[in-house]
Amino acid sequence: MTSAAWMLLLVYLGLLLAVALPLARWIDAVMDGRVAPLRRAEAPLWRLLGTDPAATMDWRGYALGLLLFNGLGVLALYALQRLQGGLPLNPAGLGAVAPDSAFDTAVSFVTNTDWQGYAGETTMSHLTQMLGLAVQNFLSAATGIAVAMALMRGFAGHEARGIGNVWVDLARATLWLLLPLSAVLALAFVACGVVQTLAGPLDLVTLEGARQSVALGPVASQLAIKLLGTNGGGFFNANSAHPFENPTATSNLLQMLAILAIPTALCFVFGRQVRDARQGWAVLAAMTLLFVAGAVAAMALEQQANPALAGLGLDSAASALQPGGNMEGKEARFGIAASGLFAAITTAASCGAVNAMHDSFTALGGAVPLVLIQLGEVAFGGVGSGLYGMLVFAVTAVFIAGLMVGRTPEYLGKKIGPPEMKLVALAILVTPLLVLGGTAAAVLAEDGRAGVLNPGAHGFSELLYALSSAANNNGSAFAGLSANTPFWNGLLGVAMWFGRFGVIVPVLALAGALARGKRLAVTAGSLPTHGPLFVGLLVGIVLLVGLLNYVPALALGPVAEQLSAVPAGGAR
Repeated sequence: MTSAAWMLLLVYLGLLLAVALPLARWIDAVMDGRVAPLRRAEAPLWRLLGTDPAATMDWRGYALGLLLFNGLGVLALYALQRLQGGLPLNPAGLGAVAPDSAFDTAVSFVTNTDWQGYAGETTMSHLTQMLGLAVQNFLSAATGIAVAMALMRGFAGHEARGIGNVWVDLARATLWLLLPLSAVLALAFVACGVVQTLAGPLDLVTLEGARQSVALGPVASQLAIKLLGTNGGGFFNANSAHPFENPTATSNLLQMLAILAIPTALCFVFGRQVRDARQGWAVLAAMTLLFVAGAVAAMALEQQANPALAGLGLDSAASALQPGGNMEGKEARFGIAASGLFAAITTAASCGAVNAMHDSFTALGGAVPLVLIQLGEVAFGGVGSGLYGMLVFAVTAVFIAGLMVGRTPEYLGKKIGPPEMKLVALAILVTPLLVLGGTAAAVLAEDGRAGVLNPGAHGFSELLYALSSAANNNGSAFAGLSANTPFWNGLLGVAMWFGRFGVIVPVLALAGALARGKRLAVTAGSLPTHGPLFVGLLVGIVLLVGLLNYVPALALGPVAEQLSAVPAGGAR
């Protein structure tokens, strides 16, 4: 890896930490209702909703509220897409979205996935983009924050009956965190040259004399929450590779910082909630180690010539054909290092925004974002989902450590017994079941194979990536798969819904079980969960438990592609 790439990574991590520390203090104060002016501003809202902000819910009530809220969101977004042809703010005159695509998109944006099987600028009206997609970007991100806060309260509680008020958590996360941050970031993007207008397409004449229609729209406002909420759905089909959506290196850096700002800050919020800042630093350290390994691998592998050239007998000319590395599918204004880092960031988070074509990465370079997704996106993960996913692995780590020393496992003063581990196992296993089962179904079905652009191992990687992205609520794609068909829209829609709420419900049940338990005092026999030993154990558990399920599938995809690209006996 070049020195410039190392410098980019170090600068990024330094800026991320500088942003996350003050942001954590704000999130902690806002979500606990400790900001007096905001409490006064909230009072009319609680009266309107008939909600007592001091009232708390048990985990069943909290989960039911989230399911109901998000289920209504799916119905509303589906209806908006189907009716957009007769609604205002549609200067391009776009018609109704097809039923299967509308279903897939509605589920996608409600689950924080933002998988897009369509070209945004030629499918969705301005009204659908703003009232439908952008609104769900806020609400799905608020859902993740609410679940993370509920789990933190579970760890911090002592024989408590509830884990918080779901309506209060959703409102505070939206009104006092996501909205103001998005407004500031949107203005910063406009200053960088990102488009923001309600005008229709701009008709131009090219230098060759051909006529071209250039799509415009409210891009900056949607871009801000797409990144801050780790949503990822772009206004344009090219997403963050489009010059109207990501025009400069400065806007690219802002986008990368926005993706991981809240997930990083939530680690410090966790330390504050359990009244031990060291716990937040330990979780952050484990996330950082996993992320840095992925980022370094992505940048280093893409800064080499594509090994497929050797397979074509062109290995002697590889350095001449790709002297700086594999630039295929990347924007010249970003280069390889920034593209590789962006790929690692967006797949380590449940974001899915892309500034390069992952389908054009080298075999092992493309495996890096795939593996980061399959780890459960816990380094640093999505808004809220990354933290509660990593805490599930932390509970697993202390349980295994307890078994090894013959002591009842404890984490943050809470005993971890069979009931808690059943919920943890359910939360961990539901995603690989969806990924591997869905991939098998796609391989067996003729409609599933029909959308594959590339044959062989790379085509299998396209299928595996699509299901991994959907079930882990990432939303990015290899883009070699034509997935806007009834088969794929239905399969991915189901994977996205259960990949989101099949994890959230067990996590909330775990939060309820922990909150009811007694908080035990730390003794000499307690496992320290804030030092290097625990960080190493946690990283090892994430790799073993989170990734081991996918090793055979990875062997059939990117690993097989890499091996087939290199001639027997090495380079010739």
